Amino acid sequence: MPFYEKGSTKIHYREVGTGFPMLILPGGGLNATTAFCSTTSPFDPMEEFRGSYRCIIADSRHANRGYSSGPLEIDRPWDAYTDDQLGLMDHLGIDKFLVMGFCIGGPYIWNLLKRAPGRVVAAIHAQPSGFRPEMPDLFRSGNMKEWAPTLCLQRPQITMEMVNQFLTNMYTNRSDFVFTVDRDFVRQCKTPTLVLPDDSVHHPYAVAKEVADLCPGAEISIYPWKQPTSLVPQAVAHIREFLAKHAPK
Repeated sequence: MPFYEKGSTKIHYREVGTGFPMLILPGGGLNATTAFCSTTSPFDPMEEFRGSYRCIIADSRHANRGYSSGPLEIDRPWDAYTDDQLGLMDHLGIDKFLVMGFCIGGPYIWNLLKRAPGRVVAAIHAQPSGFRPEMPDLFRSGNMKEWAPTLCLQRPQITMEMVNQFLTNMYTNRSDFVFTVDRDFVRQCKTPTLVLPDDSVHHPYAVAKEVADLCPGAEISIYPWKQPTSLVPQAVAHIREFLAKHAPK
C-alpha cells in the first residue's frame, strides 16, 4: 500500500487509471476511507472514471477503519485535512487537478478552492454535507457518539475533551452553510462546479441548491439521482459530460 508521509502525518492512498488527475474525496465523514468507493458510495468513481482520468483517493488521517494517521490539530481542523490533500498532490508531482467530493468532500472542496484556487480545474459536489439550522449540533454530537470513542481507544494520546474541542472548532464555531467558506466566497467562485444534490439528514438539499444558485460557474444535476438506483447512470453520464468540457485534453 502506498503512503505519503510528512512529519508525523502518514496518508494511505490509492490511484488507478491514466489521464488528467482527479482527486476523489470519499464520503463517510471523519471515517472516510478508500473503501467508501466499493461499499457505500452510490457509484464507484474509481472504476467509472479510471479509463479517462488518473483517479486518486486517500484515507482520512483520523478514519477509524483506515490506514492513515496524523495529529489532531484542534485549532485548524479543516486546514489539517486540506494540508493532507494538497500534500498528496505535491507528493505525486501534480499541480492542477480535478476534484470530486462526496458528503464531507463538499466542505473539503470549498477549502481547497480557498487555499489553492489556481490548482483546482473543476469540482464535483456529490451529496454534499451542510449545515441544518434546525439541527445545529448534528455533526458535533454525532461524531462525539459515533467516531470519537473508537478514535480515543485506538489512539490513547487523544482524549474525548480534545476531540470535543476539535469538533467544536470544526462545526459549532462554523455553524453556517458549508462550514469552510461563506456565501460571498461562493458568489465569487469562477471554478466550473457541478452539484449533485441529496436530501438526507447530513446532506441537506437546501444547501446544495443554494450553492448551485450562488456559484456563477455552477450547474446542477438531476434530483433525485440516487433512488431509484436506475437514475444513477444518468447522474454519472452528467459527470462524464461535465468533465469532458472542463478537463484539459
